[in-house]
Amino acid sequence: MSRIVLVIHALGAGGAERVSLQFAQWLLDDGHEVTIATSTRAASDFYPLPQGLQRFREPPLPWHLGSLGVFCFPLRVLFLRRFLKKKRFDLAIGMTTLPSIKLLLASINLSLPVIASERIFPGSEELSLLWRFLRRVTYPLADLHLVQTETIAQWLRDHHLTSRTAVLPNAIPWPLSKHLPKVEPSEKLDSSDKLVLAVGTKPFQKGFDRLTAAFSSAVLNRPGWKLAIAGISPDDWPLDWPPLPSGVSAPLLLGHVGNLADWYARADLFVLSSRSEGIPNVLLEAMASGCACLAIDCPTGPSDLIDHGSNGWLLPVDSSNTELTVALEALMDSSECRRDLAQGALSVRQRFSVELVRHRFFKILSPWIYFPT
Repeated sequence: MSRIVLVIHALGAGGAERVSLQFAQWLLDDGHEVTIATSTRAASDFYPLPQGLQRFREPPLPWHLGSLGVFCFPLRVLFLRRFLKKKRFDLAIGMTTLPSIKLLLASINLSLPVIASERIFPGSEELSLLWRFLRRVTYPLADLHLVQTETIAQWLRDHHLTSRTAVLPNAIPWPLSKHLPKVEPSEKLDSSDKLVLAVGTKPFQKGFDRLTAAFSSAVLNRPGWKLAIAGISPDDWPLDWPPLPSGVSAPLLLGHVGNLADWYARADLFVLSSRSEGIPNVLLEAMASGCACLAIDCPTGPSDLIDHGSNGWLLPVDSSNTELTVALEALMDSSECRRDLAQGALSVRQRFSVELVRHRFFKILSPWIYFPT
């Protein structure tokens, strides 16, 4: 049995958070002692925690320091370092960029193996000069960088941030789980409505501005279609974006949804309009649910999942809003095409099954963890 800690900023609604808990569950099932360390309170959690998972939250900062932002970072590193020294873990895994940087700094000279795990294409991140400097200093210290695609691994190597990488795609647990908060499609839609669905918690990264603009144009001559976006509420709409369109084209902003399986089942078309990804969990979930899917081939992930015309539609990364509109119109107008794409999409259940990805996960970790006898 090994003692393992996963470090992430929070456990809100997001793909990195879901994957962190999936890793934790696999490790717990294998007999290891697992702790997850966050900077935020448990009250802000979105996903239910696996039974047996231990939880550590960094001590809250004094109120007069809490507004200093990045200047409190050394104190957070110190809190984490004290915790690591006390618990004497066998392995630590940093999830996403900033927690990985913090973990690598906190573990200097502790003889603690550290794996850093990017959850998005790092070339698309707009990091400040300070964070880029800290990434440059710390990333080569990691024993391994665990990434979702070979494109991400190559980017890290090309930028001399590491020479030690392993690729592990996201797994799709099937059937999808359901938890609170539940938002029933029947409460938001009429039975005759046709639904375009999108999911995400980061409006700019997910490209919801261009999706809403394209849908507003496509729906003008297509009454009965609705756009719903799960993961954000009206309060999350960025203030510097154009206001939400009014009338028939206004999207339904659902907020957090714990029963996404019901929305995938209700959707006639799923759209991923992201500017960047790692392996998009929501696209994987939609395909596994038998949705017809349209995605922009952002770096990285969509092209790892979609074979254009066979199990989904893939638009070039530099597609304009007009091109997205045309693709939406074509798929909204052809139920036969949507049916064929939905049938092809189901193959991801086997390609990215929990069994296959879990086996690869433990093979990657085998140099650092002890397996129960």
